[in-house]
Amino acid sequence: MDWNHELLNSLKWLAMAFVITALGMSVVGFLLGRFTSWGRQVARLCAPYFSLQRGWRPVLAGCLMLFMALMAVRMNVLFSFWYKAFYNALQDLNVDRFWWGVALFSILAGVHVVRALLDYYITQSFEIHWRTWLNENFLSDWLAGAAYYRGQFLDSPIDNPDQRIQVDVDSFVRYTLKLSVGLVGALVSLFEFSLILWALSGTLALMGFEIPRAMIFVVYIYVVIASAVVFRIGRPLIGLNFLAERLVANFRYALVRLREYGESIAFYKGEAVENKTLAIRFQALIHNAWAIVYRSLMFSGANLFFSQVAVLFPFLIQAQRFFAKEIQLGDVMQTSQAFGQVHDALSFFRTSYDDFAQYRAVVNRLTDFLDANQRARDQPVVTTISAEQGLGLNDLIVRRPDAKVMVYRLQLQLAAGQSLLVRGPSGSGKTSLLRALASLWPFADGEVRRPVEGRALFLSQKPYLPLGTLRTALSYPALKASGLETREVLQKVQLGYLSDRLDEDADWSSILSLGEQQRLAFARVLINRPHIAFLDEATSATDEGLEHALYQLLRQELPQCILVSVGHRSTLTRFHSHTLYLHGLAKQGKWALEANPVR
Repeated sequence: MDWNHELLNSLKWLAMAFVITALGMSVVGFLLGRFTSWGRQVARLCAPYFSLQRGWRPVLAGCLMLFMALMAVRMNVLFSFWYKAFYNALQDLNVDRFWWGVALFSILAGVHVVRALLDYYITQSFEIHWRTWLNENFLSDWLAGAAYYRGQFLDSPIDNPDQRIQVDVDSFVRYTLKLSVGLVGALVSLFEFSLILWALSGTLALMGFEIPRAMIFVVYIYVVIASAVVFRIGRPLIGLNFLAERLVANFRYALVRLREYGESIAFYKGEAVENKTLAIRFQALIHNAWAIVYRSLMFSGANLFFSQVAVLFPFLIQAQRFFAKEIQLGDVMQTSQAFGQVHDALSFFRTSYDDFAQYRAVVNRLTDFLDANQRARDQPVVTTISAEQGLGLNDLIVRRPDAKVMVYRLQLQLAAGQSLLVRGPSGSGKTSLLRALASLWPFADGEVRRPVEGRALFLSQKPYLPLGTLRTALSYPALKASGLETREVLQKVQLGYLSDRLDEDADWSSILSLGEQQRLAFARVLINRPHIAFLDEATSATDEGLEHALYQLLRQELPQCILVSVGHRSTLTRFHSHTLYLHGLAKQGKWALEANPVR
């Protein structure tokens, strides 16, 4: 190697290697995406981020990481020839060449350190940006079309969507970069160091036969045999790692439910039952963990065994030529280093098998998540036609998941300012009717004409309070409300004592009682001022006097707003112009609509 011209030669090599590798990766990626299901899954997750329509930065960052990976290979090649020259200088007792080697090593080491630091920064920066983008897109996909809710009605709902967004997205980005860059480095190293080994290899006499260029054949045959053995041992790790992700998420979900329903469990004194449930889930997790340990022991043990045996090969094969003074010590050391590089490159799939197994599981979980979201959105819903005012139902049919009819061909027309009270026995479909009107219930047919989006508001029996300040909870789902407005509204719903805590960030669902939460929900109606409001037993935790005050407040403040209420109390009748009686399954979904007397 001519070190005086090596800078220019290395730049030429990097340029040529970059072009060839980039074209090769593009062709291989296209073929995998076209002809393999696994390749299509990966392309589905990667392609949108690297689309040039988004911009050039992701592609540029990818090119920089590829350049750094190739530069690492080139540095290893240079170090290989440095080892040869340095050890030859030691063997020849050449002081000048020794100190020249020290100076050269200082330059190479300095370049190597700078390259490693740049590579780390570029990779980490790219990983953070890609993870951020994927997180935003997966969240948007989960929220779109209420897939996060409607997914529960699928024949096979996905488990633990929270883990897939939080953990699997991170794992996907990390494994994609690790395996793709590692694969490029392995293949380029294999090519470069095979050429070096070819030049260093001599003839090996074995059992009367002479094998030319024996080193190359030995390392290739050895690694192929070792990889076949290790693949067979490690194959079950794919299923075990996939199962581990699900079992860990199931156990964590049970712990979250224990915290969420802590008060009910405490009242029931249900600690023993909860402990048994958690123990069963934890034992399943531990049983799978032990299975992974035993399989990994065999897998890692085989890897270590084959790797350690490979250390002696280059010395054993070159020893005869060295002692015969056909080669120098530097040639032996370069052979050892090149043999190790070829062995590691060929062993990449073997040593990375566990990573590939986990990567495959992560890819499956993420694509299953996207598929489930799409299936959730594709479920049938009632036809909803936007209207500025009024509520019209035409041939609305509401069924149970088992296809039994709860409401049959409902016809109804309400004008602005009118209101409807929905009554009926338990299980007659009152709440399911509201879900159908909100386009959430997939077991319904018919046509609904009503105000949509920000002009409609649904209040459930247990209001949802988002994390954040009380002001945020009050204006939900609007983004914000003025301080004056919120304070006045709190006074009107008899929550004035909370006025000084509007900007306090807390978990308000655990601070406020259910009655207070329902009053806060009525405050939301006053703040958002919808054209139509659906209330599902929204005053069940209040007494009749407070219920009367809240409904009267709505009628005074929002006289043109249509109210559709589900409730059992007869006292609600005075606040509604019509009452809809649902008879449910017992009478094949029959119903009756009556006009209430004006009071």
